[in-house]
Amino acid sequence: MDFVSIRIITADVARLVGFYERATGVRAGWASEDFAEIRTASATLAIGSTRTAPFITPGSARAADNHSVIVEFRVDDVDGVHQSLAGHVEDFVQEPTTMPWGNRSLLLRDPDGNLVNFFTPVTPAAVARFAR
Repeated sequence: MDFVSIRIITADVARLVGFYERATGVRAGWASEDFAEIRTASATLAIGSTRTAPFITPGSARAADNHSVIVEFRVDDVDGVHQSLAGHVEDFVQEPTTMPWGNRSLLLRDPDGNLVNFFTPVTPAAVARFAR
């Protein structure tokens, strides 16, 4: 089994895709105006319109209603990501901070309020955990 993607349902696909393109530096692939994907080397962030939710199961997915999942991206320079997003993010939850488990982490909310973590492993143990 391979874990391949997370999908976010949103009322404004273009706005959310624009945010994630800016945040990741990755251009989205669009299947339709209601569905796009940000593909990285290790996983895909899919972004679907609320118009696609009824195809799954009506009422099973609601836009801008996540309070338990964190979307995470490993980056080379979390402080650089913070600088590049300053002025484009309304809610920085946590400025870059080195966490007890060895990652330097930036937490923010995307335009739909989803919690997003950009992190860089900085201690030898954290770097070793993410070695490819």
